[in-house]
Amino acid sequence: MNVQKSALGGLNCHLIDQLPDGAEASLAVVLCHGFGAPGTDLVSIGSELLSVYPRFGQTLRFIFPEAPLSLEDYGMPGGRAWWPLDLERMTAAIERGELRDLRNDLPDGLAEAREKLTSLVEDVQQRHGLPTSRIVLGGFSQGAMLATDVTLRLPELPAGLCIFSGTLLCEQEWKPLAAERGPLPIVQSHGHQDPLLPFQAAEWLRELLTDAGFDVDFVPFAGPHTIPVEALQHFAALLSRLTMD
Repeated sequence: MNVQKSALGGLNCHLIDQLPDGAEASLAVVLCHGFGAPGTDLVSIGSELLSVYPRFGQTLRFIFPEAPLSLEDYGMPGGRAWWPLDLERMTAAIERGELRDLRNDLPDGLAEAREKLTSLVEDVQQRHGLPTSRIVLGGFSQGAMLATDVTLRLPELPAGLCIFSGTLLCEQEWKPLAAERGPLPIVQSHGHQDPLLPFQAAEWLRELLTDAGFDVDFVPFAGPHTIPVEALQHFAALLSRLTMD
């Protein structure tokens, strides 16, 4: 699978598609990786979906942005982050078996990350002639939280949202923002044995989105902090519906 590199909205990105030369996609899919992962971490999702669903190659372009912060100084060569985390606090909470309730957290650096991903969306619009309504946002873990935050703040809703193992942040801001939006299809997956972001918090996020009128396809699974095959299948089903619109 040919992976191209390009800067979009000031972020280094990895792009894959199977479009004929000179052709433009009718739907762009932007997926943001999680904390500590390299920028290429989710590229295999695009490759797998294009392989299993060949017709996606006629309509989709996958875009995988690299988070702006390097974690090399934290002993993670190649690792990136959308905003810094207090790793000692997180590790201690996990060791004590505490519920990591982040619903009232407003992370330092989230606003800067939001600005960069929003700029990427605007750049995709200009370069590829796509309205926001033809762009799908999503991601894994921290990347899913960022995609959710940006989705709730864009002037126009995207085509869809995918939340792989995300959680509820800054509820006091997200709740009124969600209530002001229109219908939006969402795929959300989460593992019952997730040690990093508890399943219960994912249910809080689902409830917030559902109460706001979003169409949430919730995919629970018996597993840890990961993206299972069944979540990708539900995501592929969403993309199939969007490509037929």
